Amino acid sequence: MKKLFAAIAIMSAAATSFAADAPPKYQTSCFACHSTGAAGAPKTGDVAAWESRMAQGMDAMVASVKKGLNGMPPTGLCADCTDEEYKALIEYMAAPAK
Repeated sequence: MKKLFAAIAIMSAAATSFAADAPPKYQTSCFACHSTGAAGAPKTGDVAAWESRMAQGMDAMVASVKKGLNGMPPTGLCADCTDEEYKALIEYMAAPAK
């Protein structure tokens, strides 16, 4: 687990730019895995990868983030996110890449 957090910290620190319209916590909480597909995470902007997940509904998506799913730890590395912030992050990542 320490290796995972170290890798995430390194990847986050190495990222020098990100989309200006990204929710504020995307870079620190989601970017490391969702930008690369690490641990099976659906990539940001990959509509096909998000389609079946989004079909479950937003409430189910938020519940999955809070509980953790597959390689994603509970809260998805955003322990202080509100449900509204989770929704904004999910909507951003599931939207088509610009």
